[in-house]
Amino acid sequence: MERVLGAVGALWRHPVKSMLGQRIHAAEVTDRGLAGDRRLALLDRETGKVASAKNPRLWRALLTCTATLEESATRITTADGKILRSTDAGIDDALSAIVGRAVTLIDTPPSGATLDRSRPEEVLREGEDAEVGADIVQFGSASPTGTFFDFAPVHLMSTSTLARVGALHPYGAVEAERYRPNLVIDTDGAGFVDHGWVGRELRIGDRLVLRVVASTPRCAVPTLAHGALPRDPYALRTLAEHHRVPALPGRAPEPCAGVYAQVLRPGPVRRGDTVRISDSAGQSLP
Repeated sequence: MERVLGAVGALWRHPVKSMLGQRIHAAEVTDRGLAGDRRLALLDRETGKVASAKNPRLWRALLTCTATLEESATRITTADGKILRSTDAGIDDALSAIVGRAVTLIDTPPSGATLDRSRPEEVLREGEDAEVGADIVQFGSASPTGTFFDFAPVHLMSTSTLARVGALHPYGAVEAERYRPNLVIDTDGAGFVDHGWVGRELRIGDRLVLRVVASTPRCAVPTLAHGALPRDPYALRTLAEHHRVPALPGRAPEPCAGVYAQVLRPGPVRRGDTVRISDSAGQSLP
């Protein structure tokens, strides 16, 4: 059995890891996520690690750039409006100048690739310029090999969760873009409803089926300036104070919002598609 959960209210893809992305109307979804999502990343030539704004001290400048897909390249628009393309001969030098470190734009992570995830509450306490403790994260334990996903290939959030964060936020609102979801699901329920989806299957439109595998533990990224959006420590602090849950069984509670999902059956997704959820964990949708 299944029930209607809501509808797809917004779709996002982020062609370059940790850059701003593009809002889209439709996409094909495979086991590698939305077509074009996290297809490229920057590799730090000094450390051999993948650049991620999860380490704000080194990489928050990535969030000043916007990446969008073109037919034969990925277009990168800088903060001053300059247009770069992934196929440009000087793209590595241009990106190195933006982030202040020698980087290479890559389309496949090196074997054993990792990134640094600054401990988010230390960033809240010490500031984004501080050198704080960091955990080393390996890529995509719930994703196909050769992808740049931190965990699983699809990230979802509900409007109920966004509304709850906004209600608890001192300024009364928080932007979905800060949390970088692929799908925002319009829902009627109140509170942090996403956490209750873990272990369930979602059918989106006529074909696409996702399996929700974990709540999303939040890093420092939502607190950072995103293009024209200013810094907002409460995008994380609100969750730290009001929604600490285990992202996976056996883990200590941590600030969470949204959920990760794997793709059980590929298919298209469009804004407005109906989203249905299985009534119980472990039940497969038709």
